[in-house]
Amino acid sequence: MSAADLSSLTADIVSAYVRANAMPVDALPDLIASVNSALRGIVQPFSPEEPDLVPAVSRKRSVFPDYIVCLEDGRKLKSLKRHLRTYFNLTPDEYRAKWGLSADYPMVASNYAAHRSVIAKSAGLGRKTAGRKSSAKKQG
Repeated sequence: MSAADLSSLTADIVSAYVRANAMPVDALPDLIASVNSALRGIVQPFSPEEPDLVPAVSRKRSVFPDYIVCLEDGRKLKSLKRHLRTYFNLTPDEYRAKWGLSADYPMVASNYAAHRSVIAKSAGLGRKTAGRKSSAKKQG
């Protein structure tokens, strides 16, 4: 909004107020100033500066073999992804961007990932079986 528009709007509001309310002439400058100030606040609302982000622990001290420490709240977790979504509504990429972490920053503790890998392999996941290939050829 330009200064002329702001002045015009201030004059309109003050004149409407003075028509409806009796007030001493020496109070007009204060009324004009307060209306103008209020309008400036609406046009250019106060935007508080975002506080500097302070992690719960340092980035260097957040990755351990058995757990990852959440920079948001300092909790020690095996897997960070669900915690971020549930408590902070953040995706791993948003979390990394917010805290200035590299794209390869882990979301799962390394020992936990290795343990899950062993479990998956022992269950036979990730192996191609002969039964699948032959049944696929018969259908095609």
